[in-house]
Amino acid sequence: MADHDSPQEIAAKFLDKVKESPFIMLGLTDGQHSEPMTARLDDDQPNTLFVFAGKNNRAAKGGDAMVQFVGKGHDFFACLAGTVSQDNDRAQIDKLWDKQIEAWFPDGKDDPNLALLRFDVSSAELWETDISVSGRVKMLFGGTITADESSSHAKVGTIA
Repeated sequence: MADHDSPQEIAAKFLDKVKESPFIMLGLTDGQHSEPMTARLDDDQPNTLFVFAGKNNRAAKGGDAMVQFVGKGHDFFACLAGTVSQDNDRAQIDKLWDKQIEAWFPDGKDDPNLALLRFDVSSAELWETDISVSGRVKMLFGGTITADESSSHAKVGTIA
């Protein structure tokens, strides 16, 4: 794959894609399966994804974890490594809270099962699959896709 954009530009596109479609797969690296979660971003805490979960959720115990992401249009893919921990700071909960989250917790922000998980990114691999029009034609009718017709790829230590 060609690298048309800088790693920082690809990371910025990743954040935009998460804002557009915040659904991720989150799992600890302890051998259990990942599960779908809804990510929340805080511009004041770059390089961190937040997830509201139940205290009984398998990721709530924290530890080394992986996040996988597929963009809404299947035009962006990401695999992130990092650490999950609980961050039950009330100010942070207030900042990220919305009606979608409220639907899952009957007692609202005071629900005894509520846990705010934070995923701190240690590294990420990002793929933008926006192949040019000429590259798409070659895919349909045969031909070799050149580097300038291909997509972008980056390995980064931060998504900020």
